Amino acid sequence: MTNFWRLSLAEQSALVTGGEISPTELTDAALMRIGDLDPALDACVTVMAEAAIVSAAAATTEIAAGRSLGPLHGLPIGLKDIFDTAGVLTAGGSKTTIDRVPTRDATSVTKLRAAGAIPLAKLTTHEFAHGGPSFDLPWPPARNPWNRDHFTGGSSSGSGAAVAAGYVGAAMGSDTGGSIRGPAAFCGVAGFMPTYGLISRVGVIPNSFTFDHAGPLAWTAGDCALMLDAIAGPDGADPASAHASPPRAVAGLGQSIQGLRVGVLQHFWEEDLNVAPETVAATEAAAEALSGLGAIIQEARIAPVQDWYDVKIVIAESELFNVHRRNLTARPRDFGQDFLARSLGALLFTSQDYVAAQRRRRQLLAEMHGVWGRFDILLAPSAGGPAPRLDAHKTKTFWTTPSILTPFDVTAGPALSLCSGFSESGLPLGVQLVGRPFDDARVLAIGSALEREISDRSRRPDVSAGPPTVEAAPVLGPPDINLAPGETQRIEAIAAAAGFPLDDFLFGLVAEAAPYAWAMGRRLDRDYGFGDEPSNVFVHQR
Repeated sequence: MTNFWRLSLAEQSALVTGGEISPTELTDAALMRIGDLDPALDACVTVMAEAAIVSAAAATTEIAAGRSLGPLHGLPIGLKDIFDTAGVLTAGGSKTTIDRVPTRDATSVTKLRAAGAIPLAKLTTHEFAHGGPSFDLPWPPARNPWNRDHFTGGSSSGSGAAVAAGYVGAAMGSDTGGSIRGPAAFCGVAGFMPTYGLISRVGVIPNSFTFDHAGPLAWTAGDCALMLDAIAGPDGADPASAHASPPRAVAGLGQSIQGLRVGVLQHFWEEDLNVAPETVAATEAAAEALSGLGAIIQEARIAPVQDWYDVKIVIAESELFNVHRRNLTARPRDFGQDFLARSLGALLFTSQDYVAAQRRRRQLLAEMHGVWGRFDILLAPSAGGPAPRLDAHKTKTFWTTPSILTPFDVTAGPALSLCSGFSESGLPLGVQLVGRPFDDARVLAIGSALEREISDRSRRPDVSAGPPTVEAAPVLGPPDINLAPGETQRIEAIAAAAGFPLDDFLFGLVAEAAPYAWAMGRRLDRDYGFGDEPSNVFVHQR
């Protein structure tokens, strides 16, 4: 069992099913690896060792007696620490909920347990699945197994690190603006954001009601399919749950790519964003690999990345602020600086901005109908380059630089990030495949075929056991304020009207965001027609 951590989830499943490894042996080895390596990676918040050992022993007995529950039976998995676990701390990375212990499991956790999976650890997250790699929270940020001085991506940071380091074959994450696919890209794993509503959000601490997706990170696309089959399906307790049949993703993995119409979003790197040449080359190589498999490759265009980002930020930050309004008003200093610097920007958005963003989203989704008439799948990078250093992080970037991942939270369909190779410095690169809503099985099938062509899944990070690298914790600098005359008074008046007390520190965070937040509102203030309804209008399901 010394090399169990090199096995994919599917390989673990095959060995357990065949009786070559027992769930007890697999769980013991995983716990030992966490004990050896997590002081260096900080991927875990809570290791549920005692419960996992009991569950593994039960699974070992059941499988030996011929009572297997399926391919996940007896396999250790991880859970981002926003997924409720009965009797186990679920704090979302925040001091404000440092003693929060749910009484019930999240629906997706219940489904995983029913499939026989063994929750092994609660994994590090950015504060409430938002913010950045902050060192001013109760738990330090996870470190990248490929280089511990570098970022894992977020907010499913511990999930990406835990899978890459081989703690578990798969882990649950969430994706509101890229929080599954970003860690997948930076950590060199597969990360799948399912169609919105396909996976229940019940028992998952909310970030944005409009954009929250729950989904898996795993070593391969096929592993993501195994997880999806276990957790997909309607949930009457989730008002956004899709009334759709589960996708049966594993059964679809062998489908042909011949004749598939692939649209390459070249304008993402040629016009919209600064993308590293290594990443561009890897994306172009992925397109060539798909062509070699029989796909038809053409250039595609959707709205500029900034348009999607404006919609997402105005809607999501407004919703996030509302979720945490009481604590943000009463005890703002108990949140991390990075979370505050993002969420407090919502003070600057008006009801006009929020409704305009929802109406603009409706327009963007309508434009996608034409795109999906021409293409079966879209291809783009899943990061702007390899993982940056932890001490390079700046909160202001959240406001100044749109994310390459966010458009597809807004489109609400499935998106898969795959490892597309490595940079000269040895850090992973990522590419994403995007499908129309409810085309989840096809996205995973194409991803599995592409992955075999472009990604060496035998290559794992060399993580040395021992303490973290010796360095001072990076400290976020003071806000960079650039206000026009009169805007200081405008911010003060807005905060006073909202009943939000602004001291000098909090004022600085809002002021730094202000020019960019107001610019988003101006860009969304379009001449909408009477028929341009918000994208969240109620639709009666017969």
